[in-house]
Amino acid sequence: MKTPILAAAFALAVTPAFASDLKICVEGAYPPFSETTPSGDLVGFDIDIANALCGEIGANCEMVQTEWDGIIPALTEGKCDAIIASMSITEERKQKIDFTAKYYQTPAKFIAAKGAKISDTAEGLKGKIVGVQRGTIHQDFMEGEFPEVELKLYGTQDEAYLDLQSGRVDAVMADSIAMDDGFLKTENGAGFAFFGGDYSIPKYHGDGAGIGVRKEDKVLSYALSAAIGAIRESGEYDKLAAEYFEINIYGE
Repeated sequence: MKTPILAAAFALAVTPAFASDLKICVEGAYPPFSETTPSGDLVGFDIDIANALCGEIGANCEMVQTEWDGIIPALTEGKCDAIIASMSITEERKQKIDFTAKYYQTPAKFIAAKGAKISDTAEGLKGKIVGVQRGTIHQDFMEGEFPEVELKLYGTQDEAYLDLQSGRVDAVMADSIAMDDGFLKTENGAGFAFFGGDYSIPKYHGDGAGIGVRKEDKVLSYALSAAIGAIRESGEYDKLAAEYFEINIYGE
């Protein structure tokens, strides 16, 4: 049974305020949240969440694979109607687009080769090269907290992993769950491990991952936020999350 707030949101959702056919920008290069299979299919937690939310608001959704660097411009230019791509809700991004409520929140962390003499301090990272995905909260964090560390920027997270394996970078900073499930638990990540603490600093890491929408699309934003609440209330969210994760990724 829907609460009055949810019912109001769903009443709005079926009005002409937004189209019943929506295009959703996804990355397709960020396992286990979003990846592309050898046959070209898009799979992952973000994709499942997108489909679940589209079902809740009664929309027919098309996933539009978009490179991370161009994903906000794709939204603002009308190439898609929403971004579901593990995008953290930050003040900087809110200058350009709006966000729904969060749909998960996990900390960032460093990884390096097992046994590497490296720590997450200015002294421990001195002289090291750290890889991060370009245009992410992790780039902002490294530039703000470790300005003396040499950064190497990548278009995708997988590119950073490849350079870590080849020794071209000493460490990688990214979302802890994405690295654990998408790299450390794979054959390629067998020789690597986390080091240092968890990082979740609102100044850099925002308020969790939300769905990006254009500022003028208030009704769509509200309906998607209500839909996140609805799938959590129904248990569908936990069922989807359990297919990928062994811990609660929604956060507090």
